[in-house]
Amino acid sequence: MRSITQEEMRQLLSAPLFHQIGQTADEMGVECYVVGGYVRDLFLERPSKDIDCVVVGSGIRVAEALKERLGSKAHLSVFRNFGTAQLKFGGTEVEFVGARRESYSHDSRKPVVEDGTLEDDLDRRDFTINALAVCLNQSRYGELIDRFDGLLDLEDGIIATPLDPDITFSDDPLRMMRCIRFATQLRFQIEDETQEALGRNAERIKIISRERIADELNKIMLSPIPSIGFIEMQRCGLLSLILPEIAALEGVEVRQGRAHKDNFYHTLEVLDNVARAQDGTDADDEKRLWLRWAALLHDIGKPRTKRWENAGGWTFHNHNYVGRKMVAPLFRRMKLPLDERLAYVEKLVDLHMRPIVIADDVVTDSAVRRLLFEAGEDIDDLMMLCEADITSKNQQRKRQFLDNFRMVREKLADLQARDNYRTWTNPVTGEEIMQTLGLPPCRQIGILKQAVKDAIWDSLIPNDHDAAFEYMMKKAEEMGLLSSIHNS
Repeated sequence: MRSITQEEMRQLLSAPLFHQIGQTADEMGVECYVVGGYVRDLFLERPSKDIDCVVVGSGIRVAEALKERLGSKAHLSVFRNFGTAQLKFGGTEVEFVGARRESYSHDSRKPVVEDGTLEDDLDRRDFTINALAVCLNQSRYGELIDRFDGLLDLEDGIIATPLDPDITFSDDPLRMMRCIRFATQLRFQIEDETQEALGRNAERIKIISRERIADELNKIMLSPIPSIGFIEMQRCGLLSLILPEIAALEGVEVRQGRAHKDNFYHTLEVLDNVARAQDGTDADDEKRLWLRWAALLHDIGKPRTKRWENAGGWTFHNHNYVGRKMVAPLFRRMKLPLDERLAYVEKLVDLHMRPIVIADDVVTDSAVRRLLFEAGEDIDDLMMLCEADITSKNQQRKRQFLDNFRMVREKLADLQARDNYRTWTNPVTGEEIMQTLGLPPCRQIGILKQAVKDAIWDSLIPNDHDAAFEYMMKKAEEMGLLSSIHNS
């Protein structure tokens, strides 16, 4: 990336709003700069509507004066406790803050803040590529301030801190997650000294709230190649502190010359495969995110279920069931949502082996129908996850699986055309069974409902009420439950 002239910067900041900000600052006799991520993204040609402005003076006063200049179409929010103000105008958000210097105590990431110079403000920035500033005052409009060669780091694709990285990360350990997140989103390399400081300061992440960590994790997950971030976290020791269930997947054990695959790198390959597959869909970030969480967690039960069997080698029996049980505690610890999004991830972790088992055998209507009943509305996501899970290096076996998956998809489409299995419910309810048989709530009700469900799923009876009711009564008679009706 070549050096840029002041005139070229003026062209990049030619929008009327920037000139209005600069004119307002001039009228108040203060310096004003657009800083940070917005400037970085200008050079990277990434769209951004969030603008940060630093005022050498009161950012709130400039924001209030700009609101008067722009009139009723501008909406201003002032946060006096933080010394900031946010102005929304025409789909753009501008945050104003006064230039400041910061000092930290060892047990908190909340700094003591004092008024400072522009240089003080740029010194406290997390990375050189975020420490760029452009003057908006009319006499210096478009002048670029680049104290730490951030423009060169943008050109070289480098993530580095402006000052000593140990101080940067120790002062605010969340910056370690941001470092890895930027490296993942931008596909940049972390500079060697900065990388080493990540390892030295990893333990400091313990003072950061789980909500803030999860927010950065989600941004890493939504990157085009999320594995980059998880490899970096594993490399510096952060992953074992944040998601030990994922860190524990790494490693290969060999017995009698037989090794299992490294489930850490397999998991990341599956995660990247899902991300790649989602690129061709119109799913929003919310939907993309939780399928990626399911991909990340689909094998977390493997370390707990790993066994060596002399006859068969390494096994991970029931790892999907064990993994499902591990999802909720992980979500609670990471302050992730404990609602239908948790249930969705649990379901996909539990079911992720089912399509593979079907595709590895004769693809029968009965097996596909059971899969469709259990997956319901999430069947397409489950199939995407399972196809992403085929990472075999044996190309012939991989082709066989994918060919069989196509057969599974064809049968799914055929069954869906015949009946609305996605929203299937048992034709015979527990209440109806109790009323018919004169039973209170008891274990036998569940047994009868399960028998009806199995019969429908295995194509023994049609998926309708009359057939289901008749089958239920037959089973009730076999269980000796009709005698109470006759005796009464």
